[in-house]
Amino acid sequence: MGDSRRAVMGRPRGFDIDQALERAMRVFWARGYEGASLAELTGAMGITKTSMYAAFGNKEQLFRKALQRYGAGPAAYATRALEEPTARAVALAFLRGAVCTTTPPGGPSGCLTVQGALASSDESRAVHDLLVDWRNDAGVRLEERFRRAVNEGDLPRNADPRRLARFIMTMGFGIAVQAANGLDPAELDEIVDTALLGWPA
Repeated sequence: MGDSRRAVMGRPRGFDIDQALERAMRVFWARGYEGASLAELTGAMGITKTSMYAAFGNKEQLFRKALQRYGAGPAAYATRALEEPTARAVALAFLRGAVCTTTPPGGPSGCLTVQGALASSDESRAVHDLLVDWRNDAGVRLEERFRRAVNEGDLPRNADPRRLARFIMTMGFGIAVQAANGLDPAELDEIVDTALLGWPA
């Protein structure tokens, strides 16, 4: 009996965890946290609820893993943008990245971190707070990068790094909402161009 139990416990999973997580991420991206039912998630992942719980934990734990995947994959533009040589290039890369990520061909439109928190109930408060922290962290990193630009003389001394960071974050999430509303990349790129017309020189 012990050998049989070990065989069952040691049996390899009959599905690709990486692929299943990718599919779950896309469901959350398209439907939001509360809008994504367990049936929809497991159906997209091609697994049973039992397998989902065994591999990923409950729905909230699955969402946290999907958010990590989103941050390292589609939303990685936010981190890459910080490596640009000038503050304006950082802002441009961030906003162009937002356009590309929120309008993927054949993929969900909008932003997982925005859609994920829509219609958040008390039961989903932990997920709501997680996404608030995620977005705030991105804003803090932008502010730090712009502060460095002021110290290096790339931005004027009177430039306000926090205000600039909040402006870029607001534009980025506005782009996500407009993408979900159906605006195409060319229309969103026009918004980016307009947003940077008043960039401090």
